[in-house]
Amino acid sequence: MLTHRNLVANVLQAEEWLMPALKQGAKLDQLVFICALPLYHIFALTVCNMLGTREGALNVLIPNPRDIPGFIKELGKYKVNTFPAVNTLYNALLNHPDFAKLDFSGYRCCVGGGMAVQKSVADKWKKVTGCPIIEGYGLSETSPIASANPCTISDYTGTIGLPLPSTEFQILDDDGKPVPLGQPGEIAIRGPQVMAGYWNRPDETEKVMTPDGFFKSGDIGIMDERGYTRIVDRKKDMILVSGFNVYPNEIEGVVAAHPGVLECACVGVPDEHTGEAVKLFVVRKDKSLTAEQLMAYCKEQFTGYKKPKYIEFRDELPKTNVGKILRRELRDEKKTEKKAA
Repeated sequence: MLTHRNLVANVLQAEEWLMPALKQGAKLDQLVFICALPLYHIFALTVCNMLGTREGALNVLIPNPRDIPGFIKELGKYKVNTFPAVNTLYNALLNHPDFAKLDFSGYRCCVGGGMAVQKSVADKWKKVTGCPIIEGYGLSETSPIASANPCTISDYTGTIGLPLPSTEFQILDDDGKPVPLGQPGEIAIRGPQVMAGYWNRPDETEKVMTPDGFFKSGDIGIMDERGYTRIVDRKKDMILVSGFNVYPNEIEGVVAAHPGVLECACVGVPDEHTGEAVKLFVVRKDKSLTAEQLMAYCKEQFTGYKKPKYIEFRDELPKTNVGKILRRELRDEKKTEKKAA
């Protein structure tokens, strides 16, 4: 349940965060937002529509962002200033030859959310557009923005930045106690944008709220001495191999940097010897890429327990309407495993 206060607070917080980027360079006569997200999604509702309306922006709605050629054609019609999107969409645009031909001179802020932004994608986006992807973080329960990197940074940081104004973060252990700086734990959030609770589910609300008003996100993060937090992964997505924690985000980020890989996803599958094993699903950019080649790359990059045991190539990966890869669907598939060489 998001109250009017939750949503208004988050719009004002986002405005305060965005202003330094919009004030850079020449004065804008007309602010142009791109909305390539479903309008019912909280990312689109708050970041694109409510904030865009408050700023008097022209909001360009892209009803089918999966039509990359059509999307690029629309982008060419406008002097775009802000561009919120998920990592998979940024990646898809970069891999189309016509995208680099666009005029990026108006770009002031490109916001990455909804899933982890991969360094390989962020670096290429900055090289092509001249504008960095500013990674933020949030959930439906937080209206959604809870933290973001400063919008004036010039390069990818690998973190989700700092809490927005009037927002507090704690990193908690399994007993709900704060962990020392630099140690992983569950991200807990307190602020005016945090939900009133789950509709008609006081039992579920109680599970995620601490007595002092922090919402337990279900995401594992590490906070450094500056207050910047790095997402490790979703608590539910963590893979346990022989008692060692393996985080899919780390595996996916490294594999995505391979020149022959377009997209990838990592899940845990049952294993009689290690409890769970790492399985990698890959969409190839280079159709000649073999499982053996990719396994050799992984052997160079990862310690033994993190190395994928299985690799499966796919034509596409299951995604939400926002473009977030659905690891859950891949985990739940009942398919015969093919062990990579």
